Amino acid sequence: MSSKNQITIPVAALAETGIHAGDRLMVRADGPGRVVLVLEGDPIAEFAGALTGCWESGDLDRLRDEWD
Repeated sequence: MSSKNQITIPVAALAETGIHAGDRLMVRADGPGRVVLVLEGDPIAEFAGALTGCWESGDLDRLRDEWD
């Protein structure tokens, strides 16, 4: 660990995890002497399609027509 609290992750570890330069990571403590890095997901991709089936075909068009 550097004096600026930075670490260098070995290339082999990065390749195995799929982490690339520029990726955002969440950092959490996992007990004494243990830190876990987790690749942040894309929040848009995570929730895309979550409401599939909540609206019937044409419902949104009818709501939009009410605005006119």
